[in-house]
Amino acid sequence: MSTPALTLTDAAAGRIRELMDKASDGMIGLRIAVKARGCSGLSYDIQYASEKLKFDEVVEDKGVTVLIDPAAVMFLIGSTMDYQDDKFHTGFTFTNPNEKGRCGCGESFHV
Repeated sequence: MSTPALTLTDAAAGRIRELMDKASDGMIGLRIAVKARGCSGLSYDIQYASEKLKFDEVVEDKGVTVLIDPAAVMFLIGSTMDYQDDKFHTGFTFTNPNEKGRCGCGESFHV
């Protein structure tokens, strides 16, 4: 059995459902990419997706769809996407076994 590219917590799936309920017509899910930015070098980029692109990795978990940019798959394999809403942070978070370190503010990482 191979390691999934990404799994979602119940909180992440719930938040994605909320976002999709408010999204414009034609949105099919969220797309995750990894962009070169931040003081550690890489950061997660999450956008609405209106279509599946040719090489996207499709993750269907807990009733929602997440598309992963093909260039990001190698950085995300085995990761868990969560959603936090507390007094210090509101947003999606990632527990990524491929990360070797993060910047002090937690906005970027390196592998």
